[in-house]
Amino acid sequence: MQEIRKSAKEKMKGYCRVCPICNGKACAGEVPGMGGLGTGSAFHANLEALDAVRFNMKLVHGVKNPVTETSLLGLSLALPLMAAPIGGVSFNMGGGVSEEDYTEAIVSGCKARGIIGCTGDGVPEPIHASGFSAIQKAGGYGIPFIKPWEATEFYEKLAKAEATGASIFGVDIDAAGLVTLAKMGRPVTPMTVDDLAKAIGSTSMKFILKGVMTVHDALCAKEAGADAIVVSNHGGRVLDSTPGTAEVLPEIADAVGGEMTILVDGGIRNGGDILKMLALGAHGVMIGRPFSIAAVGGLQQGVESYIEMLHTQLIQAMVLTGTENVNRVESTILR
Repeated sequence: MQEIRKSAKEKMKGYCRVCPICNGKACAGEVPGMGGLGTGSAFHANLEALDAVRFNMKLVHGVKNPVTETSLLGLSLALPLMAAPIGGVSFNMGGGVSEEDYTEAIVSGCKARGIIGCTGDGVPEPIHASGFSAIQKAGGYGIPFIKPWEATEFYEKLAKAEATGASIFGVDIDAAGLVTLAKMGRPVTPMTVDDLAKAIGSTSMKFILKGVMTVHDALCAKEAGADAIVVSNHGGRVLDSTPGTAEVLPEIADAVGGEMTILVDGGIRNGGDILKMLALGAHGVMIGRPFSIAAVGGLQQGVESYIEMLHTQLIQAMVLTGTENVNRVESTILR
């Protein structure tokens, strides 16, 4: 991973510093780029909220080979992890690799290691086109995300997403008002419960709503018929001064966790962070920026290496907390 990170730092020069700890301090306000919006406080809050969670270390037990496999939305995964949808290599990551190579590295690398990669949407066209292509090449094994565009564009992209063979699609509603899109003259907007229900009813694919930060929006997603939500503030890139996702996850999980799949992203950097989020109520997690660094620095090999590292770290954290199975993580492992 050191060589991969070194390569990424060279290719992303001026866009991402590949800091030892990816916490948004050095890149605050750098949007486009990899930073958080404005002061960067929402990006910082994700890391701070997760860092404030502490483990109860437990070593008098018989857990030696913990189970990391899980099933989410009908998918059998080697660990409860997905690569978050990120695009815009040219204006966010320096263009050191092409959009096509980047997206294929994410989708193929995740498939090779038994998890699943999500693809992004945006302007220009190669962002979503390369995502659809990568998923189609992978036999439909990927999750395309579509931004909340106006109806004509939204449904055109939904049809293209379905044509990839994917069984799941998502809408990153947390992109509503995204600065980069507004600058390109292509603003996106919020969606009503009826809008969501119409989209869900128009396809046989399962549906994920990404960008849920309140119980209100979680209940709206449930009412619309969503199969899953992602507790996310879009990596702190759309609204300054929002709380960290680890802060709001427990109340959202309490409200709807028994009725739909709960995913979460924001500040997750290692296997211990994955376990924390599971203990806070998530069924699985998404990771964004570190996957981008891995893909830019080492393409598919970089992605696979990062997943392998996360898997090792997750097992270690499970053993050191006496956690036998990722599908049965007790909140009592947290202090």
